[in-house]
Amino acid sequence: MSVDTRTDSDPASRAARAGIAVGSSLPTEPCSVVWSCGHAYVLEGAHGRVRWVGRDDRGRPRALSGADLQRRGWSRTPGR
Repeated sequence: MSVDTRTDSDPASRAARAGIAVGSSLPTEPCSVVWSCGHAYVLEGAHGRVRWVGRDDRGRPRALSGADLQRRGWSRTPGR
């Protein structure tokens, strides 16, 4: 017997209910745009390092790895 231990605070659960892709493959084309937690992130490659760049709630630059976006949940369209 297995028990589902996910709660409302689990980011994957929230993302799944919101229709956000969790576990799907992120785009790999340079300058691709995805949305996560209400913010746009653009795929940039600099000096052989690929990262997703966007802004936080205060407008400060923020860089995320592909793994970070997978954990947070993402979509190709902005949230409603």
